[in-house]
Amino acid sequence: MRFTKPSIAALVPPADKTDYIERDDDLPGFGIRFQAGGKGRWIVQYRIGVQQRRKTLGSVAAMDVADARKEAKKALRDAGLGFDPQLEKERRKKDLALTFGSLIDGYLEVKEANLRPKSYHETERYLRQDWKSLHRLPISAIDRAAVANQLSVLSKANGPVAAARARAALSAFYTWAVKEGKVDMLHNPVLATNSPAAPASRDRALSFNEIVEVWNALEDDDFGRIVKLLLLTGQRREEIAALSWSEVDLDAALISLPGARTKNHLPHDVPLSDQALAMLKATCRRDERDLVFGRRDGPFSGFSKSKTQLDKRIHDRRIDENPEAKSMPHWTIHDIRRTAVTRMGDIGVQPHVVEAILNHISGTKAQVAGIYNRSVYAKEKREALGQWGEHVEALVSGRPAKVTHLTRA
Repeated sequence: MRFTKPSIAALVPPADKTDYIERDDDLPGFGIRFQAGGKGRWIVQYRIGVQQRRKTLGSVAAMDVADARKEAKKALRDAGLGFDPQLEKERRKKDLALTFGSLIDGYLEVKEANLRPKSYHETERYLRQDWKSLHRLPISAIDRAAVANQLSVLSKANGPVAAARARAALSAFYTWAVKEGKVDMLHNPVLATNSPAAPASRDRALSFNEIVEVWNALEDDDFGRIVKLLLLTGQRREEIAALSWSEVDLDAALISLPGARTKNHLPHDVPLSDQALAMLKATCRRDERDLVFGRRDGPFSGFSKSKTQLDKRIHDRRIDENPEAKSMPHWTIHDIRRTAVTRMGDIGVQPHVVEAILNHISGTKAQVAGIYNRSVYAKEKREALGQWGEHVEALVSGRPAKVTHLTRA
């Protein structure tokens, strides 16, 4: 039969056939397939090597004969060049089912074994929350425009630094996906996007008066205790926010951070001043949680919201005292660590002792750090943090603070 609109309209498959193909006389391989209870579908049959292949082009009711013939010719032409149209169709269908969201669990399972807990949780947050708009899209269909648009949204909502980190997490995900064969090696829509500009390095340290303002505006909650401990110890935000009771020895007045939780991967002991120790002793243990701060299964994570509320309380107090007062100059939680470093120097703590408190290893100490790090300047660190704790307590209580220059070890 030569396929025309009238001949197709008059075509009735044999009643005794449950699977019947009517072929076109003009184009070998082109036909209509009828199956039991179903309507006719355009097909094209071709050979790849010694293998016979068949591709369904579409419904006869939805595609006219001219369009079907055109698609059949293209498929036959591709097959003649060694390209299998049916396999390509199956691959495209599989690619459409392979969404960005469906791959996240597998990627995070791999990364969990290689990343520090904080880095892992940040990566998980970036992929599950910041890139949520991509979850339902096929990984191979996500283009540069989709990534660039979301980066713009993230930069406005969370700032350029957070957006840049989200971009890096997505790029690392695509690198993994390429190596796993989940996406073509040339398809990484992140590579050609602009990275949000990071701000210049900061040198902000709170003055003694600002320390008092911040301290007095903190509430008796996890965030308040964390910020106070950051100031009293000079440690990193994530080290205190994810502090475990198993890392705290109240009897010895000591925090012992394992290498897995420090930036340089070296264990680090932090002596507790009387003020820091009293704060931890007053902190209630929750059920059987080992983590000191936070709720559910993870460490404390509400810094952004809590910091915004703290800034408002500081501003409102300033206005209450002086309606023409200005807001406190911008500061971040990380500035607390720089503040502790700077102000400990102001009261006479020697630089090498400050570095030991911060777990910074440099110079000659770097050569023996792996062996002796836990005992480096232990006595001097305790004396310095004790004096710093007393100084902070004097500041916030309104009494004169003693400034005693510690002798060099």
